[in-house]
Amino acid sequence: MGMAGLGSKDVNANINVTPLADVMLVLLIIFMVVTPLLQKGVDVKLPVADYGIDHGDSDDVVNVAIREDGAIYLDLISVPRQELPNLLVEKFAGKTDKILYLKADERLPYHEVLGLMSLCRDGGADEIGLITERAGE
Repeated sequence: MGMAGLGSKDVNANINVTPLADVMLVLLIIFMVVTPLLQKGVDVKLPVADYGIDHGDSDDVVNVAIREDGAIYLDLISVPRQELPNLLVEKFAGKTDKILYLKADERLPYHEVLGLMSLCRDGGADEIGLITERAGE
Protein backbone atom coordinates (compact mmCIF):
# COMPACT_ATOMS: atom_id res chain seq x y z
CA MET A 1 0.00 0.00 0.00
CA GLY A 2 1.21 3.44 -0.80
CA MET A 3 0.85 6.61 1.17
CA ALA A 4 -0.88 9.54 -0.51
CA GLY A 5 1.33 12.01 1.30
CA LEU A 6 3.16 12.45 4.53
CA GLY A 7 0.78 14.97 5.95
CA SER A 8 -2.43 13.39 4.67
CA LYS A 9 -4.62 11.07 6.68
CA ASP A 10 -5.90 9.23 3.54
CA VAL A 11 -4.32 5.87 2.71
CA ASN A 12 -4.02 4.79 -0.94
CA ALA A 13 -5.01 1.09 -1.14
CA ASN A 14 -4.16 0.61 -4.82
CA ILE A 15 -1.58 -2.02 -5.77
CA ASN A 16 1.43 -0.77 -7.68
CA VAL A 17 1.85 -3.19 -10.62
CA THR A 18 4.86 -1.50 -12.21
CA PRO A 19 7.43 -3.77 -10.48
CA LEU A 20 5.36 -6.81 -11.46
CA ALA A 21 5.33 -5.71 -15.10
CA ASP A 22 9.11 -5.19 -15.00
CA VAL A 23 9.68 -8.69 -13.66
CA MET A 24 7.36 -10.21 -16.26
CA LEU A 25 9.16 -8.42 -19.11
CA VAL A 26 12.54 -9.66 -17.87
CA LEU A 27 11.22 -13.23 -17.68
CA LEU A 28 9.78 -12.92 -21.18
CA ILE A 29 13.14 -11.77 -22.55
CA ILE A 30 14.95 -14.62 -20.79
CA PHE A 31 12.57 -17.22 -22.26
CA MET A 32 12.85 -15.69 -25.73
CA VAL A 33 16.64 -15.96 -25.60
CA VAL A 34 16.85 -19.45 -24.08
CA THR A 35 14.10 -21.24 -26.04
CA PRO A 36 15.92 -21.39 -29.42
CA LEU A 37 18.98 -22.78 -27.66
CA LEU A 38 17.07 -25.79 -26.41
CA GLN A 39 17.25 -28.80 -28.72
CA LYS A 40 15.26 -31.90 -28.18
CA GLY A 41 17.23 -35.08 -28.54
CA VAL A 42 20.79 -36.05 -29.25
CA ASP A 43 23.14 -33.39 -30.63
CA VAL A 44 23.44 -34.30 -34.32
CA LYS A 45 24.44 -32.10 -37.28
CA LEU A 46 21.42 -32.66 -39.49
CA PRO A 47 21.53 -32.58 -43.30
CA VAL A 48 19.83 -29.67 -45.04
CA ALA A 49 16.76 -30.30 -47.21
CA ASP A 50 15.06 -27.85 -49.54
CA TYR A 51 11.64 -29.40 -49.09
CA GLY A 52 10.26 -30.97 -45.97
CA ILE A 53 7.10 -31.54 -44.04
CA ASP A 54 6.67 -30.32 -40.50
CA HIS A 55 5.39 -32.89 -38.06
CA GLY A 56 4.54 -31.99 -34.51
CA ASP A 57 6.24 -33.69 -31.60
CA SER A 58 4.39 -36.67 -30.25
CA ASP A 59 5.05 -38.92 -27.28
CA ASP A 60 3.81 -41.88 -29.31
CA VAL A 61 6.71 -41.66 -31.81
CA VAL A 62 10.02 -43.47 -31.27
CA ASN A 63 13.18 -41.44 -31.92
CA VAL A 64 16.47 -42.97 -33.06
CA ALA A 65 19.64 -40.95 -33.63
CA ILE A 66 23.06 -41.88 -34.95
CA ARG A 67 26.03 -39.58 -34.48
CA GLU A 68 29.09 -39.21 -36.68
CA ASP A 69 31.08 -41.61 -34.50
CA GLY A 70 28.44 -44.33 -35.05
CA ALA A 71 26.88 -44.12 -31.58
CA ILE A 72 23.19 -45.01 -31.73
CA TYR A 73 20.62 -43.50 -29.37
CA LEU A 74 17.10 -44.73 -28.76
CA ASP A 75 15.09 -41.93 -27.15
CA LEU A 76 18.25 -40.31 -25.69
CA ILE A 77 19.67 -43.61 -24.37
CA SER A 78 22.80 -45.04 -25.98
CA VAL A 79 22.22 -48.58 -27.26
CA PRO A 80 24.47 -51.12 -28.98
CA ARG A 81 23.73 -51.69 -32.68
CA GLN A 82 22.93 -55.40 -32.26
CA GLU A 83 20.37 -54.74 -29.49
CA LEU A 84 18.44 -52.03 -31.36
CA PRO A 85 15.89 -54.31 -33.13
CA ASN A 86 14.95 -56.07 -29.87
CA LEU A 87 14.57 -52.77 -28.03
CA LEU A 88 12.40 -51.41 -30.84
CA VAL A 89 10.15 -54.47 -30.69
CA GLU A 90 9.62 -53.69 -26.99
CA LYS A 91 8.97 -49.99 -27.73
CA PHE A 92 6.44 -50.78 -30.46
CA ALA A 93 4.61 -53.42 -28.40
CA GLY A 94 0.94 -52.49 -28.18
CA LYS A 95 1.14 -49.57 -30.61
CA THR A 96 -0.99 -49.46 -33.73
CA ASP A 97 1.09 -46.78 -35.49
CA LYS A 98 4.72 -47.87 -35.51
CA ILE A 99 6.31 -44.57 -36.52
CA LEU A 100 10.01 -43.89 -36.05
CA TYR A 101 11.92 -40.63 -36.57
CA LEU A 102 15.56 -41.02 -37.54
CA LYS A 103 18.17 -38.32 -36.96
CA ALA A 104 21.42 -39.09 -38.75
CA ASP A 105 24.53 -36.93 -38.83
CA GLU A 106 25.11 -35.45 -42.27
CA ARG A 107 28.76 -36.55 -42.23
CA LEU A 108 27.82 -40.24 -42.05
CA PRO A 109 28.21 -42.33 -45.20
CA TYR A 110 24.87 -43.11 -46.82
CA HIS A 111 25.27 -46.87 -46.38
CA GLU A 112 25.47 -46.37 -42.59
CA VAL A 113 22.09 -44.62 -42.60
CA LEU A 114 20.57 -47.32 -44.82
CA GLY A 115 21.94 -50.01 -42.50
CA LEU A 116 20.36 -48.28 -39.51
CA MET A 117 17.05 -47.97 -41.38
CA SER A 118 17.19 -51.70 -42.08
CA LEU A 119 17.73 -52.40 -38.36
CA CYS A 120 14.74 -50.19 -37.55
CA ARG A 121 12.58 -52.10 -40.04
CA ASP A 122 13.72 -55.36 -38.40
CA GLY A 123 12.58 -53.86 -35.09
CA GLY A 124 9.05 -53.38 -36.42
CA ALA A 125 8.98 -49.78 -37.67
CA ASP A 126 6.28 -49.36 -40.33
CA GLU A 127 7.11 -45.75 -41.17
CA ILE A 128 10.53 -44.10 -40.86
CA GLY A 129 10.82 -40.33 -41.10
CA LEU A 130 14.19 -38.71 -41.67
CA ILE A 131 14.72 -35.54 -39.65
CA THR A 132 16.45 -32.73 -41.57
CA GLU A 133 17.15 -29.03 -41.21
CA ARG A 134 15.14 -26.78 -43.44
CA ALA A 135 17.21 -24.82 -45.98
CA GLY A 136 17.70 -21.21 -44.97
CA GLU A 137 17.45 -21.74 -41.21
